Amino acid sequence: MISELNEREQTILGKLSENGAVSVSALAQDLGVSEVTIRGDLKELEDKGWLFRTRGGAAPAIHRDIIERQRERLEQKNAIARAAAALVRDGDVIMIEAGTTTALIARHLMGKRDIHIVTNSTLVFSNARMNPSLQITMTGGEFRRATESLVGPIARETISHLNVRLAFVGTDGFTLDRGITTHLMEGAEIVKAMKAHAETTVLMADSSKYGKLGFSTVLPLSELDRIITDDGLTDNAARELAEAGIVLTREPSGVKHFAV
Repeated sequence: MISELNEREQTILGKLSENGAVSVSALAQDLGVSEVTIRGDLKELEDKGWLFRTRGGAAPAIHRDIIERQRERLEQKNAIARAAAALVRDGDVIMIEAGTTTALIARHLMGKRDIHIVTNSTLVFSNARMNPSLQITMTGGEFRRATESLVGPIARETISHLNVRLAFVGTDGFTLDRGITTHLMEGAEIVKAMKAHAETTVLMADSSKYGKLGFSTVLPLSELDRIITDDGLTDNAARELAEAGIVLTREPSGVKHFAV
């Protein structure tokens, strides 16, 4: 993930996100290093699955929107993912829905044993594949590059035959009145299917998502068992959610928050 890349590698990905492609010569000039150094950086990023090298430059292997979203609020997302991973027990079977926050759970499962992950996320697969303690079942389905997800009837059918203890889901926004919402209706169907086949459903959403509305309503907050967010959620918002009976965790992210 982004957090494991050095500063120059992150800068290169930022330029990929902004421009859609980069050239070796332009990167060398912008970053003040040799073209040989840049070619080495591009090879490392290609080996890690972030980009494809082209003649004289590189193009992203992951959708530009995903790269940008992975760079945003990284400390908060990792804090949320650590708290979510702490809920997982040895021997658990869990579902993880596609998203840049939910995808980080797999990186925080080190030390857990015999965990079986069911997911529709290629990002989760990328994070989990090198951990021998994690068994992975991909749902199958139609691939959506903009979300690095598998959706559609095949994905839903796979989920419908499985039962898990925990389902971790994400959202584009959540409010008390409209519940959790998304811009992609196909993603909404995956969340509903996972919730229907899990004993406990946990929403993972950074505090910037509170008060935002997506196009499609997925679930009311009352149907969630827990929400994990970060300490950027205001006290007023936390109080509103608590008064509505929502089990809420606000994880310290190490990021200072200033009143405006």
